[in-house]
Amino acid sequence: MKYSISLLLLFALFMSSCKTAQKTQVIQEAITKKDTAQTIVIAETPKVDSASIVKDILSKVMRSKIDFNTFNAKIKVSYESAENSNNYTAYLSMKKDSIIIIKISGTFLGIPGVGMEAKIKKDSVLVVQLVGDKSVMNRPISYLQDVIQIPFDFSTLQDLLIGNPIFLDSNVVSYKAGANQLTVMMVGDVFKHLVTLSNGDYKVMHSKLDDVDIQRNRTGDIIFGSYQPMGPYQFATYRSISIAEKSKLNIYLDFKEFALNEPLKYNFDVPKKLKHK
Repeated sequence: MKYSISLLLLFALFMSSCKTAQKTQVIQEAITKKDTAQTIVIAETPKVDSASIVKDILSKVMRSKIDFNTFNAKIKVSYESAENSNNYTAYLSMKKDSIIIIKISGTFLGIPGVGMEAKIKKDSVLVVQLVGDKSVMNRPISYLQDVIQIPFDFSTLQDLLIGNPIFLDSNVVSYKAGANQLTVMMVGDVFKHLVTLSNGDYKVMHSKLDDVDIQRNRTGDIIFGSYQPMGPYQFATYRSISIAEKSKLNIYLDFKEFALNEPLKYNFDVPKKLKHK
């Protein structure tokens, strides 16, 4: 059940380095014959302000983040680990900066139904297991980091669930602009983060995280796809998340239903007579 909890709490951006921007020079050659002489005219463009370009990129990424009051979703979840694999349906309700509610249904120990529920607040995590080892577990928010072994807090989890980029850092060391996409490399206190954005609308397409501490050797790989309109925003209805350190866990999220700023659809009360862990 440890992977189920990890999966529940994870709905868990970010880079090989690129060359730093260099000043460009446009050379135009105008050859005129005047007697036997040649005249070459060299025009140099203004220097490229790399810092300004990077600042503009980050500001556009931040402006494309999904802002919301409430969010509801139904998600088909699949996961694969070295030990096992399974499929679940997850029901999600969030109130921004306040509460995250997750219900997971599927077959647990041969018993179909709602198997686990979680209520996550800014300071606590409440997990209720309804089949098998029926129990209630109440932990501080730091439990997220203990289970996942990644520095997740409430805001990070909230951004990951809504589809916003996580672990962004202002320490951008390189960027590269292509015809259809833009890659940005940033280095924070914990992760080196390579993020790939679509040109024009700055949607996040791919994130790769690598531990700054080579002794930990944690890596994360997130692919965002199947974008659909959600109010004024573009929402990635498909996510592929791979996390590896000593072992590897793959999680696939397929959002079947999603809605912004409607009343919270899911909630739960803790059943009586469940044992507390």
